Amino acid sequence: MTNPATTQQSGTIPAQPGPREAAESVDGLIPGGSPGAWRAAESADAVIPGAGPSGTPGARPTVKLREADPEDPPRYAPEWLELREPADAAARAHDLLDPLRIRLANRPGKSGGVVIHDLGCGTGSMGRWLAPCLDGAQHWVLHDRDPYLLHFAAVASPRTAADGSRVTVETRRGDVARLTADALRGASLVTASALLDVLTREEIDTLAAACSGAGCPALLTLSVAGRVELTPSHPLDSEIVQAFNDHQRRDGLLGPDAVTAAAEAFSEHGATVRLHPSPWRLGPEQAALTEQWLRGWVGAAVEQRPDLRARADAYLAERLADCAAGRLRVTVHHTDLLALCRPEGGAS
Repeated sequence: MTNPATTQQSGTIPAQPGPREAAESVDGLIPGGSPGAWRAAESADAVIPGAGPSGTPGARPTVKLREADPEDPPRYAPEWLELREPADAAARAHDLLDPLRIRLANRPGKSGGVVIHDLGCGTGSMGRWLAPCLDGAQHWVLHDRDPYLLHFAAVASPRTAADGSRVTVETRRGDVARLTADALRGASLVTASALLDVLTREEIDTLAAACSGAGCPALLTLSVAGRVELTPSHPLDSEIVQAFNDHQRRDGLLGPDAVTAAAEAFSEHGATVRLHPSPWRLGPEQAALTEQWLRGWVGAAVEQRPDLRARADAYLAERLADCAAGRLRVTVHHTDLLALCRPEGGAS
C-alpha cells in the first residue's frame, strides 16, 4: 500500500511510493539488503532500526556518516523515518523561515533558482517540508551514504515550490562528515535534520567551516536537547533520561551538547546564529511513533546502563500500556539552528 508523503503547504504528493514499494524497486542497490529486511520490524516487540540500538555491540543507532563495512545494513530503516516524518514536520521551527527567506532573496549575485544541499537526507523529509515553504526554482542536492535512502528521497521529492516554480533533485553518496567548502561552492543553503547530535565536535567544526567558506546559510533542525517530559510522570523517568543522554555522547559524539557546540562553531566563523525550540509533542494520535520511540529510548538507556535492565523492563511495559490506552503524553525537546554565514563578497 502506498503511503503518500504530505507537506504543510502543498498537501499530498501524488504517486510517490512508500518505503516498501521503493525497496522492491531498488533492492539491488541495498548493500546486503532485501525488502524482507525491513519487514523484520513488524513484530510487536521489534525496534525499527534507527529508533534504538542496532543490537550489534559497539554499533550506534545512527545514520552511517563514516566509511563502514559495505555489508552493514543502513542504520535508519525507512519505516522509522516515515513514522517520524509528521512529528518532525510539526516540530520544525517556522519562526526561522522568515530570516532564511530574506537571506535567500538578498544573496549576492543571485541568478536563477537556489541550490540547497540536504545532508544526511534519509528519505528526503526535509525537502518535502521546506521546498513547498520557499518561492522560486530550487535544485536540491541530496547527500547520504545509503543508496536506497537516496533513491527513495529522489523519487519522493516535491516537484514544485510554494509559488509553483520547479523543484529538481540530484543525489550524492558520500560522507557528509567530511564536507568541504569546495563541495558546497555555489550552494544557496545547507540543510540537515537530526544530524548535529550524531557528530563529533571536530565534525561540527568542519561543517561550520565548509558553510562559512562557501558563504551559505545553514538550517539544521531537530537536534536532541537532552530533555524529555512524560505525563503521567514516573520515578524512573530522570534516570532513563540521563542514561539515554550518556548513550548519545558515546565515542566522542556530542548528543544533547551538539547545538551549543554548533552555535559556537558557526559564531566563531562570523555567522549570525539563531536558535529555536522544536519539540515533538506526542499524544494518543501519535501512538505508533511513541511506541517505537519508547522502545528505542529505553533500549539505549539500558545499553548504556545494564544495571537498569530489570527496572527498565517493568518501566517500559508500564509506559507501553499507558501509550496503548491513550494515557501517555510525551514531549521530546529538540532545537533548530539557523546560521546566517557571511555571503561570499558580502556582509552578514
